[in-house]
Amino acid sequence: MELALWFHDAVYRTFRKGNELHSAEWAARFLAEHGAAASMIANVRELVMATTHGPAPLSGDAALVVDIDLSILGQPPAIYDEFERNVRREYWWVPGRRFAAARRSILASFLERPSIYHGPTFQDRYEATARANLERAIGMLQAA
Repeated sequence: MELALWFHDAVYRTFRKGNELHSAEWAARFLAEHGAAASMIANVRELVMATTHGPAPLSGDAALVVDIDLSILGQPPAIYDEFERNVRREYWWVPGRRFAAARRSILASFLERPSIYHGPTFQDRYEATARANLERAIGMLQAA
């Protein structure tokens, strides 16, 4: 799990798709070059790919890795707002209206889920704040 968390955004190019796949492939190459067992490589690759945040339900280590990755959504508003500002900076090259529409869609997809987080610890700790943060961010993007 720790290796998956380290590698999950190792390749992060805002102007390209497939960052998770490229990160998973890099992790697999790195681990193979350093003598990791095939089962470990496959596991790390699978956990990195879970961070694509698709709609499929997750369990076990994959659910925990994704919950950790999404924990930023449930941080206090000032921290979350800084995160959103940083996301916008990363996508500086996307025109404002296009960025706002795409970002609203991404954030809304999390709100549409019965629960943003998979595990009860993350649900109890972050769910309500995450939903409030997402709703506020969507509102700000609509005003933009």
